[in-house]
Formats: sequence, C-alpha cells, structure tokens
Amino acid sequence: VHSIRHFRQKMAAVEGKTANGKAAETEEASFYDDAENLKKLCNFLRSKEGPAVREAVEMDKRVYYLRGEKLVSFIVEPKKGSKWPVDLPRIKSRPEAIAICKDLCRYQFIHRSERRGKGDLVMSRAKDFDESAYFTWVYEGDKTFSHFMTTLLIGGFLFCVCFPIWPNFLKVFVWYMSVTLLIMIFSMILVRAVVFLFLWVIGFEFWFLPNLFDETLGFFDSFKPVISIEKTKPGQLMYRIGVLVGLSSFCYWAVTQPSEFDGFVSAQGDFLKDLYAGTLLSDVSQQDKEDIDKPRMPSLDDLLRKLDSDDAEEEEELSEEDRVDTLFDSLLEDEDDSMDEE
Repeated sequence: VHSIRHFRQKMAAVEGKTANGKAAETEEASFYDDAENLKKLCNFLRSKEGPAVREAVEMDKRVYYLRGEKLVSFIVEPKKGSKWPVDLPRIKSRPEAIAICKDLCRYQFIHRSERRGKGDLVMSRAKDFDESAYFTWVYEGDKTFSHFMTTLLIGGFLFCVCFPIWPNFLKVFVWYMSVTLLIMIFSMILVRAVVFLFLWVIGFEFWFLPNLFDETLGFFDSFKPVISIEKTKPGQLMYRIGVLVGLSSFCYWAVTQPSEFDGFVSAQGDFLKDLYAGTLLSDVSQQDKEDIDKPRMPSLDDLLRKLDSDDAEEEEELSEEDRVDTLFDSLLEDEDDSMDEE
C-alpha cells in the first residue's frame, strides 16, 4: 500500500511538471504573437549580441542576410557571450523558434531571398520560412541612437552657423579649445615621428597608433592597435646611418650653441603666447579684431576718397600730348572769359 501511494505521488508530480511546462510554452508562444514583442526580439537579434550576418547587394541596396537554420539555432541556443534580454522569455525548442521565424516573415521583419552570385541577392517569390533558405533583414533595428545623433549633428551645424552672434566669452572659449587641440595634434605627430626615428636608427620600426592616418578605416579602428614594433627591412643601413648623422649633428649644435637653441625655444614660447592671446597678427588693429565677424560697409568718406583716387588715376593715365592739349584748351577758355568781361 505504501509503495502504491508513493508511485501515485510521483506520477502526480510528473504530471504537474508536464502541465507547468506546457503552460510555460503556451505563455512564451502567446508572448511572441504580439508584433510589438516580436519587434523587441528583432532589436536584440539586430544588435551586436545577435547572430552573425553577411553583407550583400539586393535591388541596388546593401543588405544583411543569414541562413534560416542559423537564425533558428541562435533563437534556441544563443552564441557564447550573448546575453538574452531579461524582458524576453527564452525559446527552448526548435518548433517554437520556427513558428516565431514564420511570424517574422509574416510581419515582414525579414523576407526570403535567393543568391544569384557572391554578394548578390534577389528577392524570392516564395514567402514561407525554410531553414535551408536565405533570409534578408528588412527591419533595421532600433533607430533611437541614430535619430539622436542626426538631431545632434543638425543642432551642431546650426550652432556653428550662428557663430557671428555668439557671446564673446564663448568665442574666446572656442578659440582656446581650437588652439589647444591643434597644439596637441602637432605635438603628438612630432613626438611620434621623433620616437620612430630614434628606434629606426637602431633597427626597429616603432609606431604609436600606426593606423592613425589610414583613411580606409573607421574612427575607432584608426586607434587600433595602440603600438606596433617590428625589425627594419634589409637594405636600409645607409639611410639609417644618414639619419643618425643628422640627429647627431642637431644634438651637437643644441649643446655647443646654447644661446641660439635657447632663442629658438624662446621664440616658440612667444609664438604660443601670441597664439593664445590672439595677437599673432600684430598689424591688425583691435577694432578690426572685434569687428572681424561684422559685414564691412563703406562710409561716405571712404566713397569720396575712392572717387578722388579714381580721378587722380585717370589724370596719371593721360599721355603727354593729352596734357598739352588740356592745358591749351584751359588757356583759351581763360582768354575768352577775359575778353567777355572787357
């Protein structure tokens, strides 16, 4: 009797677990029936945590695609290192994942494509989901950050365009920031080149931020790696000796001619002071500096002065014969006037 009772309890527990599992599966399935919840899932799938995708061209547009099998496998078991969002229930079976992928096709988050060649896709006439087929992402992911950056870019552009009406303290701040950034860039380039020369002379090519000026890379990739060092290529010994002689000559001049070197350093210090003070161009008056962003309208005195100068230029352009004729005509006019008076 005791064994029969124990067996019934175990069967009841198993049935309870089975019922709970079915209820959980039903809850997960009903959760993803909502298009908004599918959109949340797509935001995760289109993020960096999502499955790997390939790039291709479809209808003259760059798109991202993947095989249906990989999408289903990722939904059931995400790749190592991916963190499933806490607000999304997990999918534990492939049939559930396939059903969700069908809903993605139905709501046009993805569409089925066919490969015509390497990196070339064409939209397929078949619309149903198949694990062996290729599917292209129509949904581009969460655009909140993109819209924010676009708004920030437009606002920054308008802010820069309104520079003439900025308050004076803001103009001074921008000037100091610009000068400081310019000095930092030139200093980094100079130190980078000097370190490279010293180590290149002894047989090593050392670069700090070697990809800094590589235009083919993105912004963040330009700062990777931080340093690179490798031995120099053969056949550069004579060039290295020449650079070594040049560096030695400069060091010898700096040591034996301290007054000239100190003058050079002092001149650079004065240059930086003038640069920060805004007095680098000493032939510009203070009023012209303050009115540099104002439109210049000629005054009446300026216009009269210009007319006088134009008349003077016309008189200078007259030839000697024209001057004699003009003088003779003036004399005749004076004589006629005197006769009329008599």
